[in-house]
Amino acid sequence: MAPSAPDLLVLAASNGENLKLAQRFVAAAEQRQQRADLLDLTRLDLPLFTPRAEQKERNPPLIKLEQQLQQAPRWVICAPEYNGSIPPVLSNAIAWLSVQGDDFRDLFNGRPIAMATVSGSGGMELLVSLRIQLTHLGAQVVGRQLLGNKSKPPEDETINDLIHRLLQLQPLAL
Repeated sequence: MAPSAPDLLVLAASNGENLKLAQRFVAAAEQRQQRADLLDLTRLDLPLFTPRAEQKERNPPLIKLEQQLQQAPRWVICAPEYNGSIPPVLSNAIAWLSVQGDDFRDLFNGRPIAMATVSGSGGMELLVSLRIQLTHLGAQVVGRQLLGNKSKPPEDETINDLIHRLLQLQPLAL
């Protein structure tokens, strides 16, 4: 028997502090008796997206990633700020996912997504850039976000509130 789909999928776009933050989100969801899976994007073997690469056959890691994301009704994205924007591993994954199928918004459209960051460089520019991109793709981005850094570590109260808000949202039927 195949395992049931998670209530939420937590994506980590780094193998450092944001991976630790993602693990905290999973633990907090499980305390609420919600099934949460962790997806570490840094462990995937996605090729660099280019128009030429897009014309080649889809690789198994991309197929698996798309299936994992499709099965989870809600996502939390934990990512660091890179050069004032979205980290390459996340940007590359989004680029690949947006060219699968006939509608570039298909995977994201109507999906509830929360955003969080622990970033040495501030993190606000990541959150603004990611919010713009996810909204453009049709996602329901949770209004509250988590911004942590060395002088202001992420608080359990904020993690719990974000999960609470996210679990109240249902994917939109389109």
